[in-house]
Formats: sequence, structure tokens, C-alpha cells
Amino acid sequence: MSIDTLRDRYKAAGQDHLLTFWSQLSPTEQQTLAAQLDALDIERVNRVFKKAIDAEAEALNATTTSIEPLPKAASDSVGNPQKDTEWRNVGLAAIARGEVGVLLMAGGQGTRLGSSAPKGCYDIGLPSHKSLFQYQAERIARLQTVAEQVACTLPCLTNEGKVLLDSPHSVAVAPDGNGGLYAAIRSPLTTEDKSHTVLTDLSKRKILYVHAYCVDNCLVRVADPVFLGYSIEKQADCTAKVVPKSSPTESVGVVAYRNSKFSVVEYSEITAEQAERRDTETGELSFRAGNIANHFYTTAFLNRVESFEEELAFHIARKKIPHVDLTTKKVVKPSKPNGMKLEMFVFDVFPFTERFSVLEVTRNEEFSPLKNAPGTGSDDPETSRRDLLAQHRRFLQRAGAIVKDGVEIELSPLVSYAGEGLESVMGKTFIKSGHIESVEELDVLA
Repeated sequence: MSIDTLRDRYKAAGQDHLLTFWSQLSPTEQQTLAAQLDALDIERVNRVFKKAIDAEAEALNATTTSIEPLPKAASDSVGNPQKDTEWRNVGLAAIARGEVGVLLMAGGQGTRLGSSAPKGCYDIGLPSHKSLFQYQAERIARLQTVAEQVACTLPCLTNEGKVLLDSPHSVAVAPDGNGGLYAAIRSPLTTEDKSHTVLTDLSKRKILYVHAYCVDNCLVRVADPVFLGYSIEKQADCTAKVVPKSSPTESVGVVAYRNSKFSVVEYSEITAEQAERRDTETGELSFRAGNIANHFYTTAFLNRVESFEEELAFHIARKKIPHVDLTTKKVVKPSKPNGMKLEMFVFDVFPFTERFSVLEVTRNEEFSPLKNAPGTGSDDPETSRRDLLAQHRRFLQRAGAIVKDGVEIELSPLVSYAGEGLESVMGKTFIKSGHIESVEELDVLA
């Protein structure tokens, strides 16, 4: 696209300020900026901005929003051995038939953890020093035995919807939230074959079901056969795994009913009275289904997302965004929020499902997120390490072993996915700390 055509297009969109420094750029810088602007769907950016602003205003208007707890018929819980086994067998059968795929949401960076690497590469201090990526890959490998990423981005905007530059020849961009995965799985995997996408690859492999989860949960049960079997038996096109809220004031979104549709409602959108409300029969919190970004989809539903994606509203995250001043050409590092990043979340598709269901699981067995810097005391590397090693102690104890106080045993997921396969430890006492990579090594620490 010629520079004149590009300028006319951006002028019509009210975003031609992005070419302010064009005449001062070197040929290489001009080429870089032109390629970025050509690839950017600026008309869509304007539409997304308007929709996000309108959605924000509507969310603040309580009179137009009805928020109710989940209907009882829409959710179930693990804990019934007979049902859990039934669901597990259905899930394992689907895995064995090669019908299940895993979609890892791993776009998060480890900046809050003091690391410049992706969060999945982080070492939470386990005896083995394995990363979260390795742990989850080993869980998949173990599950296969038991059963016999194109990141999308959007530009950063001022509060008035103007795109920001982070250098005279570069647009400031940010990931568009984990909801960007829906566009990503439709994007070409290679430049040579535009028709080859994740979705077409899933179809070619005859994958019927997909488990999607976030990388920062060290306890995640990747392709959990119980969750898969539950969702398949419910004939759901989308399912959410949740944990009970720890308290009415816990800062977590909950799966609920918004305007008679399934949705994730942020904690800031629920009144104190609603947060405290309890079920008259069980005494449990009415709004208890804490969202943990752990979902089941049919591939048929994933293929359908494109048909309603334009209706999804982006969320506004107001941030301090470094940018180039259009007058002075200097980089400004603001001390307070000066603009916005637009995000879409995986759960934004929930209202568009035809058959949706929720499975509640136990927090200490399945959810320990890594979000904060070391030493924070909550959702940090130390709590992740503590929770994973505590789970492995429970695995051994349930299998009939004794683990002495102070002894820490790390079990490779290749040894046990969720506590199975440990029959050999019955009656043994573990007196030394360490990590186990094979069943044979269990005797070394006992």
C-alpha cells in the first residue's frame, strides 16, 4: 500500500497523527511503520473502542443490568466417587480415541515476578526446578499413558480513542487479553499456506473437544478426564471449571447469570449485599463460583465463535502507557493512567453458548495461581511451591505411605497425574526430602 493511500485511510479513521514524524524517518523506519499500519485494522480498532466505551457505561448503569446466581441445574460438583469415576471413564475414552486437544493460554509475562521471561518458564523453587511449562507437558504425557500461539495484539489508546506511538516509527501495542485466542486459532500458521490454521489442524486430526487453561496454575489438571467426561455427558458446547470463593470479599470474578445469560461477573460489579447472600438450603454463598480460566469447548463451538465475535465487547484496562509526545518527539513515562488497553477474555463467549455448564472442584487440589512477586504472601512462588508439595504429600498418604514432618517429596507428573499409580508406597515411610522421576525412585527416599 502506498504512503498516500495509507495516509488517506488513517485520515478517514481520525488516526493520521500516527504519521506525524513520517518525513523525519529513515527509509528503514518508514518501511517498519508502514508495514505495521498496513497490517493494523484501524477501522476495527475504532469500532472496538466505541463498543468498549459503551459497554463500560452500561456496566456502570445498574438499572440496565440484572445479576443473579447460577441456576442450580447449571452446575455440579466433584466429590461423588461414583459420578467422578463415571465422568473420568468417559473422558479417558475420548482421550484414548484421540478426540481431545489442549489449548494453553501462556501469553502472560513474569514482570510482576521480577522475571523478563514468559510466566510459564518461571521456577517456583521446587526441588526439581522444573518450570510450569515442563510440569504441564509432563502431565499430558502421563495422561496419555493412563488413557492409552499466535498472540493477537491491539494498539494502546488514549482515553479519547487515539492510537499511541511508543517511538516515532512504532505503534504502542499490547496483548488483547486471553480472549484473543479465538482469533489466533483462525490465523494462518504459516505464510506459505493461509488456509492452515489451528482450527483446520484440529479438524484434520478429528479433535472434537478442547481443554483450555492458563499457564500460571501449578495445580491445573491438564485435559482432566473427569472434567472432559462431565462436559461430554452434559453435551455442553462450553463448560467452566470453578472453585468456591474463599470468602464473600475475595477479589475474584464469579460465573453467574447476567441479564438471563451465563457470564463472568467481576467482583467489583457485585454489591456487598449480593456478595454476602447465602443459599437458604445449604448456607453456601449464592455467588460462589469463582472463575479460574479453565474451560472445555467442542471444536464445533470454537468454529462458531467467528459468527458472533463482532458482538463481543472489549474490556477497558486504564494504564500508565509510555508514548511519544507528538510535539516534542520525546518519550513520556506517565506517573498516572493516561490511556487504555483493550482486552477480550475467554469467558466473553459464555453468553453466546447454547448448552453451558459449570463444574465446581476443590481449590487445594486444582487451583493455586502464580500472580504476585516473591514474598507477597498470596498467589506468589512460595504459595505455589507450598500448595504443589502439599498435594504430593496427600497423594503419598492416600496411597498408604507415611511422610515424616518436614519432609518434602516432589512427584513428577510422569509418575502420577492425580495420585494414581502409587500402589508401591503402601506401608513405606519417607524420611528424606527430594524429587521422584520414576516409580523405581520411590524406594530411594523411603
